[in-house]
Amino acid sequence: MKLLTVNFLTCAVKACKSSSSSFPLHFRDAELEQREIDYNPTFLTNILPRLDWAAITTTATELGFTHLPAEKPDGSAETEEDGKVLRELHALLMETEVVEGKMVCGNCGHEYKIKEGIANFLLPNHLGKLV
Repeated sequence: MKLLTVNFLTCAVKACKSSSSSFPLHFRDAELEQREIDYNPTFLTNILPRLDWAAITTTATELGFTHLPAEKPDGSAETEEDGKVLRELHALLMETEVVEGKMVCGNCGHEYKIKEGIANFLLPNHLGKLV
């Protein structure tokens, strides 16, 4: 599971839909793998407006990536520093994959297991029903 995907996931428990603490999901016991892929600055520039920067920096910090700036970059690679940030984003979002571990909801504590890079979002019956 690429880290980019996590920025678009929230807890599937119905009681968590209205809680801001259900996003982002937090990793626990995450086994990371780096897979080199071609650098695509155009893709990064286009996806930046769709990213929740606070969630990205929270996830990055939890996984030990501490080089992201506090402010979301504008996506231009006009300066050397901007280009460096885009490359770091590429490494984090596109090349870093979680192959084993869990994602945990900050609201209800439900754990979503990740096995062989695939997260299991199926809920037990008692969590998926309307209350």
